[in-house]
Amino acid sequence: MAKAISVRLDDEALKALKQLEAAGMSRSDAIRSALLAAAGRLRQRQELAAEVAALEADEQDRQEMLDVAGFMEALRAAG
Repeated sequence: MAKAISVRLDDEALKALKQLEAAGMSRSDAIRSALLAAAGRLRQRQELAAEVAALEADEQDRQEMLDVAGFMEALRAAG
């Protein structure tokens, strides 16, 4: 079910809304799209942060990374 809300826009947000309206979007569609996009970006950041935390907690992966870095450094020093 759709729910009506009201929102106060600052000058920057109003300018962005006008650009979207000029491109053919309705106000409702523009605001709805922006909310969904912002929520999607937040979800992606949270998923990435969780993945980074899992990798940092993986001691075997960290050791392998250090081993590869040491090997690469040895190759650079030899050349």
